[in-house]
Amino acid sequence: MKYYIIAGEASGDLHGSNLIRSIKREDSDASVRCWGGDLMEAAGAEVVKHYRVLAFMGFWEVFKNLPEILGNLRRARRDIKAWKPDAVILIDFPGFNLRIAKWATRQGLRVFYYISPQIWAWHTSRVHRMKKYIERLYVILPFESQFFQRFDYEVDYVGHPLLDVTEQVYVPDDWRVSQGLDNRPIVALLPGSRKQEIEAMLPLMASVSSEFPGSQFVIAGAPSIDEDLYERILSSTSSTGQDISVVSGVTYQLIKASVAALVTSGTATLETALLGTPQVVCYKSSALSYWLAKRLVRVDYISLVNLIVEEPVVKELIQGELSRESLTDALGEIISEEGRKRMLKGYALMRQKIGQPGASARAGRLMVRRLIG
Repeated sequence: MKYYIIAGEASGDLHGSNLIRSIKREDSDASVRCWGGDLMEAAGAEVVKHYRVLAFMGFWEVFKNLPEILGNLRRARRDIKAWKPDAVILIDFPGFNLRIAKWATRQGLRVFYYISPQIWAWHTSRVHRMKKYIERLYVILPFESQFFQRFDYEVDYVGHPLLDVTEQVYVPDDWRVSQGLDNRPIVALLPGSRKQEIEAMLPLMASVSSEFPGSQFVIAGAPSIDEDLYERILSSTSSTGQDISVVSGVTYQLIKASVAALVTSGTATLETALLGTPQVVCYKSSALSYWLAKRLVRVDYISLVNLIVEEPVVKELIQGELSRESLTDALGEIISEEGRKRMLKGYALMRQKIGQPGASARAGRLMVRRLIG
């Protein structure tokens, strides 16, 4: 059978690659065409368009790039129609993928959605469109099944795919040497996977390093970002107090080897928790984007860790609360033995709630069996 998959971000590329491998195990004749990235290509898919040219962050950024977004929608529709897949599989990336779902269903195509849009956080009314245009929804967070039950929408809870990925992470004894790092404790900086995020978050994260001379600060380079961007931002940032390294392609090893991490809100907060590293969650956007978000978002927390546990396990510094001083204080707290123990206890509770590994395998198996009938 033919599967057309659309993932618009780095995390979608990762989960899409594991889903593709699962589908191919269940369907030996599977042919996959996708909008994704290098990982999905390595898993055996033909990549039509890379995710790095698709993602825009925030309301204002989306508005500014609307002509490009609409052009991509047209290109995706044309390509899907020409290829005639047996199923269209959409991974997260709701602004784009929900429009594709509506169009594809009207074309008579079968539509599956893996990793639900976070409509429980805002724009709850979209659930009715999802019921109409998505044949089957595969959710990954434990509270999502209950949310959709409120709307009489039956979904499949498959568990979180990051459990499979993070459990396999291994840091060899010579890892620091191989990355050009010394023996000082590491503080990982995860400023985001998009250029806009990195430009907004990295200067502030880097400025904190001067307050912790006994630690080395290391940036996790995003796969779609040229290292020159980090170097340019660091060189223009007011004195950071020490040299800050950039390592690419080893984000999970970096997190696992670190005593603490400063993390931009997003999937990386859950990844950091699953790898057992204390963290401070950071978020800052344009004034307009934040103003709109405050009026639309209906959840108590922004990090997945706190949302799952329903308690403030990790410190969240949002918009005006995020400053060099507040970040320094929060980092100092989680580096302390008492702060570390308290956060790891919360992580253990989160793991109890999140379920068992095998999400991608379950999702792929359910999709193929549903198609075969």
